[in-house]
Amino acid sequence: MPILNRVADLLPDIVAWRREIHAHPELGFHEHRTSAFVAERLREFGCDEVVSGFGKTGVVGVIKGKTDVSNGKLKVIGLRADMDALPIEEETDLPYASKNKGIMHACGHDGHTAMLLGAARYLAETRNFAGTAVMIFQPAEELSTGAVAMLEDGLMERFEIEQVYGMHNSPGLPIGAFGIRQGPVMAATDGIEIKIEGRGGHPGMPHKCVDSIQVGAQLITALQQIVAQNVDPLESAGISFHYFHSGTPQRFISQRAELLGSMRALMPEVRQLVKKRIGEVVAGIAQMTGAKIDLTFQNGELAVFNHAEPTGLAIRAAKDVAGEGNVIETPPILAGEDFCHLVNARPGAFVWCGNGDSAQLHHPAYNLNDEAIPYGTSFWIKLVENTLVA
Repeated sequence: MPILNRVADLLPDIVAWRREIHAHPELGFHEHRTSAFVAERLREFGCDEVVSGFGKTGVVGVIKGKTDVSNGKLKVIGLRADMDALPIEEETDLPYASKNKGIMHACGHDGHTAMLLGAARYLAETRNFAGTAVMIFQPAEELSTGAVAMLEDGLMERFEIEQVYGMHNSPGLPIGAFGIRQGPVMAATDGIEIKIEGRGGHPGMPHKCVDSIQVGAQLITALQQIVAQNVDPLESAGISFHYFHSGTPQRFISQRAELLGSMRALMPEVRQLVKKRIGEVVAGIAQMTGAKIDLTFQNGELAVFNHAEPTGLAIRAAKDVAGEGNVIETPPILAGEDFCHLVNARPGAFVWCGNGDSAQLHHPAYNLNDEAIPYGTSFWIKLVENTLVA
């Protein structure tokens, strides 16, 4: 059964919702229009409870099944979709392209929101399950703080959530296919901030100077060797820099420089090893060059880890929708996801939904493929109906 018939009937509405959200993207914790749109739809569907302003701009919808749960079976599961957009100027020329300059849905959160809305409408109509399905529309995923805000507002406790699930589209994965694996799925990420204080001066007298640009260049080169020389080749880690600022157009040796980057790892012990080696390399180069170097880590996301039982339930739902041959065990990636905070609070699983041959995530030409919507919506429905049983 590739697609539920009722989902096929609802598809024009779901696509229209997605395009409406796409045309009016909002950044993290500013999703006021999107949140109002979501809450209005949930109330129209007849959800048992709709809570706005949860986790600042998040929305939660509660749908109760026809029957109660007994015999120790799962009573409540949470389904999460992210709502925020990115500070990117859209380059698609779509008729529903972003109307908000410099902001676009370059990661498909418009589609994630629409898919979960479609599932909410179906489940509110049919209620062919036992227990309670909690629809979590999360703000500020791109800021890595939206999930934390919802948890701080008591998401798991207030709605008595026992397991939590997330789904994200995946460019390159065929339409109608799902990717999932047990264990680590996405990386823990930490920001790296390095401030270099050298000794500026005249380029004709370099022996009296400490060139902060040279120090920064040495740091970037040396730090790249950590993964190659210190991390087991069968493990995964990464170090990258996206900002290097120093100097002026005038011909001076620069006194100060600043580097910003990130480090990523799947396993906690690898994360700690990489952090330790970064500190040692920075200290060594400071001693060698005579520069003063301040290193700061900004703790980011934890690794996203799929637990065994929820992963099995997600695989079963995906197979019911796409067929066994279209459910693929995908390798972990070193991108981060703040769903990590939800799956750290409760057992859960994170699933990839194929977006076909599209531009990559966070690209100005990216667009979620509407053909993926019925698969993602049907997955949510089957997950609830399979998992919440009397």
